[in-house]
Formats: sequence, structure tokens, C-alpha cells
Amino acid sequence: MTDNAHLLARIDTTRPHTARIWNYWTGGKDNYTVDREAGDQIRALHPGIGDYALADRLFLGRAVHHLAAEVGIRQFLDIGTGLPSADNTHEVAQRAEPGARIVYVDNDPLVLAHARALLTSTPEGRTDYLDADLRDVDTILERAGRTLDLSRPVALMLLGVVIFIEDDEESYGIVHRLMDALPAGSHLVLSHTITSPAMPDVDAAVAFWNEHGTPRLTQRTPQQLTRYFDGLEMLEPGVVSCSQWRPEVTADEVAMFGGVGRKP
Repeated sequence: MTDNAHLLARIDTTRPHTARIWNYWTGGKDNYTVDREAGDQIRALHPGIGDYALADRLFLGRAVHHLAAEVGIRQFLDIGTGLPSADNTHEVAQRAEPGARIVYVDNDPLVLAHARALLTSTPEGRTDYLDADLRDVDTILERAGRTLDLSRPVALMLLGVVIFIEDDEESYGIVHRLMDALPAGSHLVLSHTITSPAMPDVDAAVAFWNEHGTPRLTQRTPQQLTRYFDGLEMLEPGVVSCSQWRPEVTADEVAMFGGVGRKP
């Protein structure tokens, strides 16, 4: 059996999966009927959900461009990569700095199958992919260190991934352990679905997902999100709706919040 055949054998096409639904909402083709059906049901509960996926993707692009082009970050550790799409981290970073190095981490076999084929690099830079879980902090750091120089600043990208860690303290601990291992000048870029009394339909959509899909999602308040940035210097405008983090045009608030912090 080929490597890709092994990977495809690990894919459960009987239950919807977040990475594939996200791919569907952002116009991708790497999804199944079960994902599209669940995505449509969630969108019926909360019609704006597709806008959250797009806002998160655009936030990634703006944050990476700022760090590569204006801050001078040359290394990116992107955990919870998701399925390759337009303007992946390495594409944005290497447009600004061709020598940038990027390590992607995910544990979804479909993501891995596509990452091997699609996540390329400039000749001057380097792109690698690790098949690992966010909880495997030591493994991630050890293997990422084969591509990245962990004695120099790194941008840790955690977009829409700590939502899969249900226990609050465990999730904070994972993020802080990762940042503790990185040197001064490193940055944390994090986004997370929020819960808010002003957005009850978001709670209904997440409840539907947790009943029918995999893996389960955990919502947190914007105030809880700020704890991930403890000890860091927040870049303006702080933890806000992803659509409102340094937007090119005025945008409505969405229930996906994010921020960027610098390790002093």
C-alpha cells in the first residue's frame, strides 16, 4: 500500500470533520458529501459562519505579512494547518521574504496527504510538514528544530486549533509551554471561536457540531482568550474579531477572535 493509500485509509468519511467543513466554507474541493451536508446545516443555524472561516483566513494573511515584511520574522511554526488553500502561511511569508522557513503541523491524514503535494517552497527558503498532535509539545519542538533555528525568533501560529482542547488549563499550558521554548522576539498568532451573549446562534451551531461532528469544539470568551497571551506584549489592536485586526477595509465583527503578541 502506498503512503497516500495508508493516509486515505485513516480518513473517516462517515462523519463530518472540521478541517473539511472549513475547506468547504472557504470554497475548497477537499471535502465529502457528509461535510457539505453538515456545513449547510450549521450555516442554516448561523448564516454568518462562512464569513468566520474567511475572516480567519484573511487574519492569517495580514498577520503573517506584517511579521515577515515589517517585523522581520523569518521562521513560522504553524500548528493546526488545515487543508491547503490560497495564501498559505509559507506563500504569504515567502512573498515578503523568500528565505523564510515554515513548519506545518497537523494530525489529519487528509491534510497530510495534500500537504506532501502542495506545500512547496522558494529555492531560498524551506517548508516542512509534521504529522503530530498539538498536545505533543516536546515532539513538535524537537522535530521542528530540524528545520527551524529555535534560538532565533519564531512566529507560532495557532489559528482555530486550541478550540479542540476542552480543558482550559491544559490549553493554556500547551500554548505557554510552546512560547516558553521560543526566544525573545518570537510572536504568538492565535485565533479562537468565541461565545458571547450577543451571538446565541453561534452557541447553537457549535452545539450541533459537537453532537454530530468530530473533533469536539470548545468556545471561550474574549476575556479567556487574553490569557493565552500572558507575559507577551500585545500588538495593536489587541484581541479582537479577526475581521477587525488591522483590516484593509471596515468589516463587521465575527465570532472568531484573534490577536498577535510578542515575547519580550
